[in-house]
Amino acid sequence: MRAARIVEPQKPLQISDVEDPVPQGEEVVVNVRSAGVCHSDLHLWEGGYDMGDGAFLKVTDRGVRYPVTPGHEIAGTVAAAGPRAAGYSAGDAVLVYPWMGCGRCPTCRAGSENLCDEPRSMGLFRDGGYAEKVLIPSHRYLARIGGLDPDEATSLACAALTAYTAVKKAAAASPGFIVVIGAGGLGLMGVQIAKAVTDAEVVCVDLDEAKLETAKRMGADHTVHSGAGAGPEEVARRITGLCGGKGADSVIDFVNAPATARTGLSSLRKRGTLVLVGLFGGKLDVSLVTIPLRAITIQGAYTGSYADMVELVGLARKGVIRPRIARRYGLDGANGALEDLKARRLTGRAIINP
Repeated sequence: MRAARIVEPQKPLQISDVEDPVPQGEEVVVNVRSAGVCHSDLHLWEGGYDMGDGAFLKVTDRGVRYPVTPGHEIAGTVAAAGPRAAGYSAGDAVLVYPWMGCGRCPTCRAGSENLCDEPRSMGLFRDGGYAEKVLIPSHRYLARIGGLDPDEATSLACAALTAYTAVKKAAAASPGFIVVIGAGGLGLMGVQIAKAVTDAEVVCVDLDEAKLETAKRMGADHTVHSGAGAGPEEVARRITGLCGGKGADSVIDFVNAPATARTGLSSLRKRGTLVLVGLFGGKLDVSLVTIPLRAITIQGAYTGSYADMVELVGLARKGVIRPRIARRYGLDGANGALEDLKARRLTGRAIINP
């Protein structure tokens, strides 16, 4: 089979012929129909994360080993199953839950494998979906998606799943206003989900007017353009004005850069919640005394559970959420897809169709 592999950071992906996987035990081989292109793939390609002050966290320090086939948003059909795999037959349309843990620790046993201390995620720590076929370690990580467009279904495993987790955390504050920072594929999904599962008014913030127009079409009640030289404090003033003058109940930062995090903190009302999602990176200086005086909550959101993914599949079946596809690429176009994502040329999700 063919696969697009990262051989070393910041080098073009190589299209290679590799052996077809053969399933053992509970393993399942999936014919990949669609693989979403995510910012996490970009970090894997670049070799790590900006930690601020010149520090760089290498993905190899987290346990990644090159060469690796990226791609953790995977939809396709069952090709073959091991003798202990149950519940699926050849040809079944499936979505892969990629956020696998050790399966043994209390976190995994509680259903939160995405938060395991020993992650084994697809497309990061094991070969992923930028390939014609992919080996899934167990049938337990599959969900049926018959009747759904596989291109659209891919984001339910990461972009939508991450947004769903973040919105749940934001909604716990009983919000009247949820601010979504970033109108890329992840942020646009956050707008849709926030409108679908909460009663909040949704404010979307981005540098790009075209993306803000898309956010309006997807349900945003208000938009704020953060470009044209406006600093974090000025953008925060605009947001606060739209939120009744007291600020937002919750802010979800799908970018998580120093400027956007400052905007988010400055936009919160007393008792507000800031949910940090994106991995853009950098460092933030915080006035510590303001956190207790304003009773602010700052928390992170990282992907989501298998159960949450199944809930999202249900929402997608009802038409409540509809992922936006920006562009489709063949396997030979994997490098171009990552370049387009890095250059912010995409509004919505890029898809690789091997």
